[in-house]
Amino acid sequence: MMTLFSSYQLGRLTLPNRLVMAPMTRVRAAAGGLATPSMATYYAQRATAGLIVTEGVQPSLIGQSNPGTPGLYTDEQVAAWRPVTAAVHANGGRIFAQIMHGGRVSHPDTTGTRPIAPSAVPAAGEVFTPTGPRPAPTPRALDTAEVAEHAQAYAQAARRAVDAGFDGVELHGANGYLISQFLSSNANLRTDLYGGSVVNRIRFAVEAVSATVEAVGAHRTGIRLSPGGTFWGVEETDVPELYTALLTELARLGVAYVHLEATAEEEVLVGLRRTWPGTLIMNPVPGLGAKQAGRADADHWLGLGADLISFGRAFLANPDLVERLRNALPIAPADEATFYQGGDRGYLTYSAHQYAA
Repeated sequence: MMTLFSSYQLGRLTLPNRLVMAPMTRVRAAAGGLATPSMATYYAQRATAGLIVTEGVQPSLIGQSNPGTPGLYTDEQVAAWRPVTAAVHANGGRIFAQIMHGGRVSHPDTTGTRPIAPSAVPAAGEVFTPTGPRPAPTPRALDTAEVAEHAQAYAQAARRAVDAGFDGVELHGANGYLISQFLSSNANLRTDLYGGSVVNRIRFAVEAVSATVEAVGAHRTGIRLSPGGTFWGVEETDVPELYTALLTELARLGVAYVHLEATAEEEVLVGLRRTWPGTLIMNPVPGLGAKQAGRADADHWLGLGADLISFGRAFLANPDLVERLRNALPIAPADEATFYQGGDRGYLTYSAHQYAA
């Protein structure tokens, strides 16, 4: 009988269980977007997960969303990531890098340049900068001839990720960042071949994934999506049609997995499961929600056809989450005050369950 603790074959990787550590921004990188020894410890502590997906990693300087996040666009960044992947592998784990281009969710104070986006429409709310939250600026709309460069950035970062020892990459197509902005019907007001119709709105996502598949192979390429999500003010019309069209194209490319957030009605998500013939990772608690997913959420979505279940906050606060869920041990809560503050407190200071003597 298949359970959360059954093994699973993901491309060429054999996962010992079906728990995935979801990508979570932690802003602990060093200057220059370099991974650190603390990051190696953090991910290695959680290597019992079937698969780890890292925090979002920018594929270019202009793609950086938040200060303090790591990159994969320089040789120095590749070298800094190698001890991280080596530590995870030494502890028996598997790790994908999430490649995240922020698009309009950025600020000149962070990158030194005006953000780019499908259209000159600012994100809703305030964005993080080195001096604190600031109103999201109006981005520069990409010319048609420039779009391919940013699709290729995902592939270039994927090559560097493999060079750094990662087992694969996940393109961040969710939560209002660049791919999501192209999918959107209010952030994307373009009238060229990248805007308007469903076919045009999915084009950038398909081109970015296709370039990545060509660069590192379909078995090393996944994508995360948030159907109907409204992060950073994005809206999407015709969600079932939009994502059915996108998943159909992704199926033709044969990517390793699709990682969905539960941002749409369950009926819509189950319909997308029927559309998608490959591996489905399901995140039962979307985005920045305060709820911490548990065993019941996982079992529910496994019953609805998901293959793997991703956990965010629960993995953050419980490095031994696999053992805790397997043995019905208490799940520790995450300390929100330490999510983005930097340093090792609330990062390396969560401990494994202490059994009574």
